[in-house]
Formats: sequence, C-alpha cells, structure tokens
Amino acid sequence: MNLDSWRHGVTRYQWLVLFVAWLGWVFDSMDSTIYALVLQPALHDLLRAPGGGPVTAEVIGWYGGIIFSIFLIGWAIGGVLFGMLADYFGRTKALVFTILIYAVFTGMAAMSQTWWQLALFRFLMALGIGGEWAAGAALVAEVWPEDKRTKAAGLLQSAWAAGFIVAAILNLLLRNCGWRPIFVVGVAPALVALFVRWWVKEPERWVKARAEERQAGGARPLKLAELFAPGLLRATLVGSGLAFVAVFGLWGATNWTPTLIRALPELQGMNASELTSRVSYATMLLNVGALAGYLSFGPLADRVGRRRVFALMCVGSLVMLPVTFLTPRTYAQVLLLLPLLGFFNNGIFSGFPIYLPELYPTRIRATGVGFCFNIGRVLASTGPLVTGYLVIALGSFGYAASAVAVIYIVGLLILPFAPETKDRPLPP
Repeated sequence: MNLDSWRHGVTRYQWLVLFVAWLGWVFDSMDSTIYALVLQPALHDLLRAPGGGPVTAEVIGWYGGIIFSIFLIGWAIGGVLFGMLADYFGRTKALVFTILIYAVFTGMAAMSQTWWQLALFRFLMALGIGGEWAAGAALVAEVWPEDKRTKAAGLLQSAWAAGFIVAAILNLLLRNCGWRPIFVVGVAPALVALFVRWWVKEPERWVKARAEERQAGGARPLKLAELFAPGLLRATLVGSGLAFVAVFGLWGATNWTPTLIRALPELQGMNASELTSRVSYATMLLNVGALAGYLSFGPLADRVGRRRVFALMCVGSLVMLPVTFLTPRTYAQVLLLLPLLGFFNNGIFSGFPIYLPELYPTRIRATGVGFCFNIGRVLASTGPLVTGYLVIALGSFGYAASAVAVIYIVGLLILPFAPETKDRPLPP
C-alpha cells in the first residue's frame, strides 16, 4: 500500500476523522474480545458452587454460548437503533454516546457475581458496540474522497485486529491478576468519546441531506421502512445475508480459538499463568492474519470487484476452519495455521464498511449500514448456541467449529444476487 499516493488529495481533517473512528473501533474490538479470552476462568468462578469441584468444559460451552448469543442480540439491537439515531441526530453524536455505553458497561462486568449478571452487562455493552460500528462506518465513508474511500474503510476495519491484539496483550500483562481487572481496563475507551466531541464535526453530506429533509417538512418518521422499498430491498437482503454468514462463522467458530488452545493435550497440566500466555500469543497471531486480510480487501475490491473478494473470503474460511480446528495436534501447528484462518475468516469484515455504505443514499445510510450489519447478528446469535450444542453432540470444540464452517456455502449462494458497486460513486 503506497502511503505517498494517499497523502495526495487527503486533508489533515480527513485523516483525523479516520484516526478517531479507528481508535473507537480499536477499543470496540478490545472490549468485545475480552470475554472470549477470559471465558473459562470467569465461568469457572461464576458457575462453581462454594466448595464444589471444577466446572466441566461442556457446562462452560453451554453457558458461554448463551452469553455469546445474548451479546450478539445486544449488538444487533444497538446497531439498528443507533444507526437510525445517527441519521436523525448526526454521526458524531451517536459515536460519542455509543462509546460511553460500551466503556461503562465493560467496566461494570468486573462486578459480576453470577453468570446472568455477566450476560446482562455484556448485553448492555453490546448496545454501544453495535451502534458505534454503524456511526463510524457512515462517518468515514462520507468524509473521505471517493477514490480513496475503500482503502480508508480497510484501514478502519484493521482497528478490529488491533483491538484483538490489545486485548491479548492486556490478558498477558494481567494474567496473574484474575479475570476481573481486565474488564476494568475496558473503561478506557471513554476517553475517545472526548476526542470525538472536541475534534469531529458532522459530515457535510449529512448536514446537506438533513437540511433538505427539514425544508421538505421534517425527517421521515420511518427510515427503517425505506430499506424495504422496491429499489433497496435487494440490497438490504443481500447485505444482511452476507453479514449473517460472516458473523455466524466468526462467533460460532473462530472466537472459540482460546478454548481450543486450552484443550490441546500438550498444554494440559500447565499452570493458569502459562496457559493464559499461550492463549494470548495464539490470539495475536490469529489477528496478524486478520490485519493482513482487512488491509487487503480494499485494494482487491478496487481491482476485481466487491463480489469476487467476498467469494474469496468465503471459500478460504470454508477450507481453513476445519483445517485449523481438526488437523493440528500441537500448539506450534496451531500457531502456523491461525494467521491463514484470520486472513479469510476475519478479513471478510473489511468488506462491510466498504460495501454497505455504497448501497444506500445519505439520508438513510447509517440506518442501512446499521440494519444490514446487525440484523445478521440477530440471526447469527444462534451461532454460539449451536456451537455449544455441537460440542456436547460431537464431543469437542474442534468438530463443532468445523461443522459451523458450512455456513460459508450460504454466503457463496447469496453473492450472485449482490449488486456490484465497483467504480460507482457513493450515492448522494
């Protein structure tokens, strides 16, 4: 990627907007990843009766799946709700409010005394994460120049990998402190809200569209219904379907990677600190591959089109999930495969801040982006539950995660109906 070519025609303010949105997504990712990293120790503490023995992997898989599913439902509700609010009241206002929500409730998760309290705090925190994604994607798409927008969206999505890596580093540094302190650190993103409030103004595209609505007699009361109008229905169904596939695959399989690492035979008997270190290193490598995938999607999409790159990521994920979860027998083998899995399974998400804003006009862009990306989460919220059931039915996380990979065939079946937006300007 040639950064010199980026500087030509990009203002300092546009870089500032990208940086602030990127930073918000870093902490967004960090807070959402924390739970996956501390899943086992947290549920061991919260589910164990006083004086009782250790909690089984099957029990952790079941309750962990329930909490994952509740989290995804909260993410979906927040994405749709705050996407609409970002269209009504502005991208930056929605961004500030959602960052505060997920920061505060991540910190409160440290006070959980039962599994259902942890689930409640994760649900409330997810409301902010879902809304922040929708507002940030619309903001960057509307501020950056047309010819550099896909690369900016790829950089924006790279924040997700950075957040995973930050969470892994925190897990490593706090490995001797228990699981609660890492949730407390999750309050830090509240500082980003101050940066947004001070430095970022509403995009001119949105200001113009909002002024036109006022002149026409006020904002339309049912922006969500417009997504299903004849001219937009196909885009809404395709966008929601692709998001469902990506989220189902990620939360139903890849996000169980820490649990897979902990189950490796050679790591059994390791003390908690050493085991946490191994999980953290594996998570970092997974997201090194994810970062490469995020940054590659934009240039590839500009060259060969959005649909072909989505297809590449679906095929790669379909192959790499069973290869990664079933074939390795040692920790070293898993470390070699995780970057490839991350490239495809996580890299597909870079397509959404590129593709979804291209499907909708400015007046309903955040609503459309928020709905498509997050309604898929409502459908995909069954993913962790399905995985938890498959763990019990098939006997291991490896078999369960590999079975989930079939979802990428659904993605390949959706793509022929997807509008190709390559070389088209952002709708006004």
